[in-house]
Amino acid sequence: KQWYQRRVAITAGGVHPDVLRKRYNVSDHVGSAEFNNSQGTAQFLNQHYSASDLKEFMHFFGKGFQHLDEISKEVGPNKGKIGLEANLDVQYIMSLGANIPTTFWSTGGLHDKQEPFLEWLLDLSNTTELPLIFSVSYGDHERTLSEEYMRRVNVEFQKLGLRGVSVLFASGDDGAGCHYFNDTAYTFEPDFPASSPYVTTVGGTEFVGYFTDRDEKGNDISGGGFSNIFKMPKYQQETVAKYLNTTALPDSKYFNRNMRAYPDVSAMSDDFWIIIDRVLMNVAGTSAATPTVAGMIGLVNGERLKRGKPQLGFLNPFIYQNPDVWYDIMLGDPSQACWLDDLEGYKIAEGWDPVTGFGSPNYPDLLAAGLKM
Repeated sequence: KQWYQRRVAITAGGVHPDVLRKRYNVSDHVGSAEFNNSQGTAQFLNQHYSASDLKEFMHFFGKGFQHLDEISKEVGPNKGKIGLEANLDVQYIMSLGANIPTTFWSTGGLHDKQEPFLEWLLDLSNTTELPLIFSVSYGDHERTLSEEYMRRVNVEFQKLGLRGVSVLFASGDDGAGCHYFNDTAYTFEPDFPASSPYVTTVGGTEFVGYFTDRDEKGNDISGGGFSNIFKMPKYQQETVAKYLNTTALPDSKYFNRNMRAYPDVSAMSDDFWIIIDRVLMNVAGTSAATPTVAGMIGLVNGERLKRGKPQLGFLNPFIYQNPDVWYDIMLGDPSQACWLDDLEGYKIAEGWDPVTGFGSPNYPDLLAAGLKM
């Protein structure tokens, strides 16, 4: 009893599944395995999840909603040290996308000392049955990867879209980022695959006060900005033009306003409780926001499948056609950038912005829009 009371006291001020379900009006809504609904997370860099931690997390935090407490399918290695990222992803996609069969897809090895995204994607291409959603919380600076490699990866993202798979990536935790060429020359630092036009990129928010679970503000670490490689896709041109034409911007030498802008949407990204090695730990970052949004997309997919409709698939056209289903985040400081020189990143604005995208999901409105398609 004392152990339980200590945990209740610790988590009273943080973010956990009940807080997210209340904030985003998910309530006790859950999915199911009916009509082959499914979701998954992709893991790299020797990140392994703990089945026992998942069970304990659901036992403690899942009392208010029906849920599964086991991964339905594992692909790739999952032996070794338990990873914070892997535990975070499975614990939260299975809490928001509760009761939906979940795949843990792990890819070993490295590409240029970084995540082997192409190897993972080629494995997906050679697999007949895939989860309908992938939540992915990994990324690298664009400049550290060859353009040829990134464009090849984008081909595989497009193939997944054609197969009806939704792919969500965390936007990163460096704000606008900062790359120093020398002591006096620098520019903002976009990340990939967050900057890909063929994935849905999720930024981060936080509550405006420590003891509130209502209003959100932008998290200044939320990755966002403009690619240096990929042109702005048609689906976002009108939306982003409004931001560029009505908001005070950083100097144009720091970013390329004609390129793919991100993130697309956002969600809570601070003060999350997870269980790792049977210990409660408090974590933050857009890695927490991404499985949160992905789980809600899984719920919408389930309702569509029940009605004989296909899953949502590539999400971005739907997102940009339905800006009103997101809580518009208009509070918060500009994103971080070159802090050594007191250079701020992008400002938060009404509608879409490069810190929070369109904002965070209001599940009933998201569901209603998803069912109209």
